Amino acid sequence: MPLKNIIVSFLVLHSFAMLKAQNDVRMLFKEPANDFTASSPLGNGRLGAMVFGRPDRERIVLNEISMWSGGVQDADDENARQYLPRIRQLLLEGKNAEAHQILQAHFVCKGPGSGSGEGANVKFGCYQTLGDLFINWADANLPAQNYQRVLRLDSAYNRTSWQRNGITYTQEVIVSAPGQVIAIRLRSSQPGKLSFNTNLFRKEKVKYTITKGQIIMQGILQSGPDEGLHYASVLKIIPTGGKLAATDTSIVVSNANECILLIGAATDMNWPDVQERGKEPLPVVLNTIRQAGLISWKSMMAAHVKDYKSFFERCHLRFAANDQRIISSLSVPERLKRFSEGGADADFVNMYFNFGRYLLISSSRPGGMPANLQGLWAAEYQTPWNGDYHTDINVQMNYWPAEVTNLADCHQPFFTLIKQMADNGSRTAKIYYGTKGWVTHPITNPWGYTSPGEGANWGSTVSCGIWAATHLWEHYKYNPDKKFLASVYPIIKGAAEFFTGILIEEPRHQWLVTAPSNSPENGFLLPNGQRASTCMGPTVDMQLGREILNEAIHSATILNLDKTWADSLKKLIVRLAPNQVSPSTGALQEWLEDYKEVEPEHRHTSHMMAVYPLEEITPWDTPELSQACATTLIRRKKGGTGWAWAWRMALWARMQNGDKAYDVLRDFLTPSAASEIDYNHGAGTYPNLFCAGPPFQIDGNFGATAAIAELLLQSHGKDNVIRLLPALPADASLQTGAVKGLRVRNGFDVSFDWKNGKANNIYIRSTNGSACNILLKTFFTLKDQTGRKIEYKTMQNNIVQFSTVKGETYKIVMN
Repeated sequence: MPLKNIIVSFLVLHSFAMLKAQNDVRMLFKEPANDFTASSPLGNGRLGAMVFGRPDRERIVLNEISMWSGGVQDADDENARQYLPRIRQLLLEGKNAEAHQILQAHFVCKGPGSGSGEGANVKFGCYQTLGDLFINWADANLPAQNYQRVLRLDSAYNRTSWQRNGITYTQEVIVSAPGQVIAIRLRSSQPGKLSFNTNLFRKEKVKYTITKGQIIMQGILQSGPDEGLHYASVLKIIPTGGKLAATDTSIVVSNANECILLIGAATDMNWPDVQERGKEPLPVVLNTIRQAGLISWKSMMAAHVKDYKSFFERCHLRFAANDQRIISSLSVPERLKRFSEGGADADFVNMYFNFGRYLLISSSRPGGMPANLQGLWAAEYQTPWNGDYHTDINVQMNYWPAEVTNLADCHQPFFTLIKQMADNGSRTAKIYYGTKGWVTHPITNPWGYTSPGEGANWGSTVSCGIWAATHLWEHYKYNPDKKFLASVYPIIKGAAEFFTGILIEEPRHQWLVTAPSNSPENGFLLPNGQRASTCMGPTVDMQLGREILNEAIHSATILNLDKTWADSLKKLIVRLAPNQVSPSTGALQEWLEDYKEVEPEHRHTSHMMAVYPLEEITPWDTPELSQACATTLIRRKKGGTGWAWAWRMALWARMQNGDKAYDVLRDFLTPSAASEIDYNHGAGTYPNLFCAGPPFQIDGNFGATAAIAELLLQSHGKDNVIRLLPALPADASLQTGAVKGLRVRNGFDVSFDWKNGKANNIYIRSTNGSACNILLKTFFTLKDQTGRKIEYKTMQNNIVQFSTVKGETYKIVMN
């Protein structure tokens, strides 16, 4: 049989196995949601819906990703730069506390900044809910029986059903990308038994217009003391049979056979060119609703599923199935509790991986806005931390699974945000630091905010924009395309220029370091016992600095640009403060000096950047530093937030300790009901599998998804060698499985299966014709897609290299 047919057969059988079980794509809930964190999320990258599935008074939280208060502002303090020399001099003298005082007084943003994380009514603004859809069922006083709510991850479709008086009611919900509407179909098993009233609701800045078959909700958000965005939402009701009537507050449907509800929404945000307003939203939404109303449910559903599957079906993970009879009967909260207590449920890991990819597809689509701290799902009018883009870990973590799980096009909205940061951050770089290039500090928003935060202890980290810019190079490594690289080269160059422009020489070793800065949100004790955060050259800055300078050098070389400048960077790199092992703890040192840590269990592990997501520290090239990183993680224990655990899982995977990573996964997948901000308690997972920080932050979902991929496949480090099952945990339920469509650096899709913890049939598809490097420790056979054996080179340390042709697939069979 030709290899191409073998590949098809393998993937078809693999897909069939997935469909047969369905416990990895079928999220079952046996109870209606009482809280947002138990509801079912749906989205198309712009519109979002959270389905509570209540058979008495249904609530569906509605979201539109540009629903932001606030507006464009000038938060750069033009007087800040005059204080920079004094701040640096104090740091050079070891007077960190005094430097911090000046930093707080004169080197933060102008004005209230983010409003201390509550910026709904200041210029910074906040992401907020569009509102709610309520459906009040006519016989809600009667008990509902045989309740079931199912979210399908393979079709982005939610179905709720229950029985009342012998009648079965069903509610189906999709958020259609082709139609740009939230679509709901309500049905009863007996004709003429569908009766309810429905309304849109928003608690502030709203007015309603209700006609016989339609509700319009519109308003104007606040931008500090000024008028902000205009928004509009329309609900259209299309019954089959029965009667339709309007009241002052709702639309009433009586004795229908079936009913379709269509919801559209928009604002006049002109993303990313937010200096100008876009189209007035109401005419846009009315036109969208009119067009959607011409399409049958069957056609709308077919278009929706086809669109969604074009993303979702690129990648599948399948650990060996457990006893399907037991698992199939359990709800998601029951499976979550069982797994956290040590129960075997490999399909639950599959499902969580699928859920993470589902959330990214649903909250970040090409051409749209990037996923924020909550993706695009929010029930609040004042979201935690403004639901913004935190650039000291969170927005980056949102996109960790994008490349490796074959969703590179979902990465694009983040690139648009990075360009906006670069455009606005060039002014901030000049005003504060007097340098070329661009900077973004720990927070930003759609309005182009790049100033420091209002608190110097957290808001003065200077390497956040650099970290964001590394995503551009990472995308290029997975998808080698010179045209893309040329388009983003000015951004990479600008980040490198800023970094070189803020370096000073520290006195002890004459290393070049950043100043002033801090290690994100963390602090240390000075020799006199005083707590501090402001410092020179924190490890994270140095790691990111080396990375961005190397990226700039490689980019310039590939594009044949700026040779003299690139050569100058090579001379700078060797002078940067290196990674250091703490003499007092044996851990990787977080600061330039071996300061005592205030919180050894702190949530941030910023100085571990070089392990993951970067690749400076690896077990095979830098074993001593890798061991120091392991010591760091052991010292961190189980402290921190949900997203911090996701990062630690990825770090353990990169250090090829799958058992430690899996232990963290079990801790991470522990039921949580905590909803208030808490940095040290309550971390885990909510009933609907949202990450509990607490509160809900979606970055943990994305980080854990990427970490699961790291257990199975890695391609970082020198020569981007493909490493299969580098950190497979020893858990018996994970020793057999298959994965399709993971992506690796240098432009390859990889699919393979494994048994007894050993990879078997490996399929590698070349997307650009690069040479392939793969670690193979046993005998094997290598064939092209015609079945012909091909030549390869055996390099050092069991690394095999072979040439590839763009578009061709290669099979490796382990003998």
